[in-house]
Amino acid sequence: MIFVGIDVAKDKHDCFILNSEGTVLADVFTIANNRIGFETLLSRIQSCSQGESKIKVGLEATEHYSYNLLGFLLDSGLATYVINPLHTNLYRKSLSLRRTKTDRIDARTIAMMLMSDVDLKSYSNTAYHNEELKSLTRYRFDKVKERAKLKSSVARLVNILFPELEKLVSSLHIAVVYALLSNYPGASYIANANTEELAETLCTASKGRYTKSKTAEIQVAAGVSIGSKMPAKSMELKHTIALIRELDKEISEVESAIDKITSQMDSPIFTIPGIGRHMGAMILAEVGDFSNFASADKLLAYAGLSPSTYQSGQLQNCYAHMEKRGSRYLRYALFNAAKYVCLWCPTFSAYLEKKRSEGKHYNVAISHAAKKLVRLIFAMQRSGKAFLADY
Repeated sequence: MIFVGIDVAKDKHDCFILNSEGTVLADVFTIANNRIGFETLLSRIQSCSQGESKIKVGLEATEHYSYNLLGFLLDSGLATYVINPLHTNLYRKSLSLRRTKTDRIDARTIAMMLMSDVDLKSYSNTAYHNEELKSLTRYRFDKVKERAKLKSSVARLVNILFPELEKLVSSLHIAVVYALLSNYPGASYIANANTEELAETLCTASKGRYTKSKTAEIQVAAGVSIGSKMPAKSMELKHTIALIRELDKEISEVESAIDKITSQMDSPIFTIPGIGRHMGAMILAEVGDFSNFASADKLLAYAGLSPSTYQSGQLQNCYAHMEKRGSRYLRYALFNAAKYVCLWCPTFSAYLEKKRSEGKHYNVAISHAAKKLVRLIFAMQRSGKAFLADY
């Protein structure tokens, strides 16, 4: 058996090769992060292997830096293992009391981890191509978060320019309000606007729901508004609304791409009441290959939802906090999905009420529901069966 450890970096990768007897076949050498470097690595691996020797290649999960090399190794037919950097760090510390960390040492550590067979599973082509869905769901997450910040800015600016408007409409973040504020960004603009033109703007944007009487109500309120007349703030409001509209288009395009991929996956978790297409896609993308997890508890740990434990002698932690390690995107998706599942599924709703009756805070109770949801998802993915009401 041949073991290859690779420490990944932006411009270069440090590599180390040894066999199952612990003999060093190739001391640490560096390759460039390009096609020539990849071919050099493959050539060195092949020269160290002997005919039928099995090869295991390991590298740390370093986001986009390892993606191209990982694809090359998989295409070359090599069994490749992607290792959590936290796991590597703990293993390195177990080998020496010295606080030494270099790229060369990391390459050796990864190769030794492969040789010691510390419960590692190879990275599959399915997981590699799952990266496209993960990229889309994370991109959507960032864009939705960015849009939320802009919507907060709109609320702040409206409170300065026309504070009375919020009580006249169902929400500040609807098409008719954005149309109004884009054309008339402030109470003074609305009060001095041509009534017919203002009514036409509102009627068109609301598809007829905002009548002339509603237009008159808004214009009267604008006439007596305490809102400030600040051209700079008005310009900021117009630009912010334009950015939100642009983000809406981008998010819609990303969601279409996500829907196209998930429609081919036919995962049973989409049958769980409360799990929408996009939140479910994020869960599937972050988990990847469910066979990598021996149990639901392993998946809980990966999501960082398992409780932390500290015990030494007679000292024991009284309040076990959530570990919050692993994928923060998966943790976010599971936590928020649990809220909707508790809303739509009677079984989860009753479980949430039970936890609340025990005196737990709402967020703590939701975290318990999220753990229950993880176990349900794990069982459904393993069995391939759709959701049943008595789960």
